[in-house]
Amino acid sequence: MANLDIKLKVDASGLSCPLPILKATQGIKTIESGQLMEIVATDPGSVKDFDAWSKATGNALIEQDAADGKFRFVLRRK
Repeated sequence: MANLDIKLKVDASGLSCPLPILKATQGIKTIESGQLMEIVATDPGSVKDFDAWSKATGNALIEQDAADGKFRFVLRRK
């Protein structure tokens, strides 16, 4: 994992679809173009959801990983 300059961290742990995506949508609007947002979710469906969301919105999914039942995504605002 690289040392990334995360501007916003969002914890969507314990939330089910579509709430992690909703939190991401709200959060990404608060940072500037090119900045990074990290979101952590526990919903296994979020892996597929964030892939689709990034393609649909144009916000790049630049990193993702999973450990101990938590899924971590790093997104770059377009």
